[in-house]
Amino acid sequence: MDQTAAMALFALTMSISPGPVNLITLSTGLNLGVRNALGFVSGATAGFTLLLFSIGLGLSAIAQRYGFVIDTLTFLGAGLIVYFGFKLLTSSGDLNEGDHTKPSFWQGAALQWLNPKAWGACIAAVGLFELDQNRTTLYFFVCLYCVICFFGIGSWAVFGSQVERYMGTPNRRRLLNRFLGGTLIFLAVFLLWQQFVR
Repeated sequence: MDQTAAMALFALTMSISPGPVNLITLSTGLNLGVRNALGFVSGATAGFTLLLFSIGLGLSAIAQRYGFVIDTLTFLGAGLIVYFGFKLLTSSGDLNEGDHTKPSFWQGAALQWLNPKAWGACIAAVGLFELDQNRTTLYFFVCLYCVICFFGIGSWAVFGSQVERYMGTPNRRRLLNRFLGGTLIFLAVFLLWQQFVR
């Protein structure tokens, strides 16, 4: 497999795999439709791309030198994930009630910088493809990842909008929202557990 194919496969796998960003995108697609999820998807893509570029330029070395930086980011990220989880848990499931606030571009971007999964993916990519050794390769990979990331995260919004067809009643949507909200809160606790307890 050539390096470009390996890079594309890595980007697709990391972008489409379940995580906090994709669960929020799924719930937005379910409750508000694809169009209303695009701002968050764009922000998450931009945030991840900027994080990848920054780590490729050496940000991870600074963060590792000052351990409190990663701890602080993990704590803030868990708080933001709990916020989204709580919003889903308390949602009525009725699409007409207006209790579904659209996550913003900036929330998507910030969540990537506060998401340990995103940091792990960026650090792994920089090491795996030696992006810190060759700026041309770094630029290429960042551009490739940006495109794949947008479609990977966006696919969760499309999936959510398709699931909405089968969630015809507010009760069914409420159950799914509670499941997604509980899953997000569990993920936040798990991230904190991994960072501070293990």
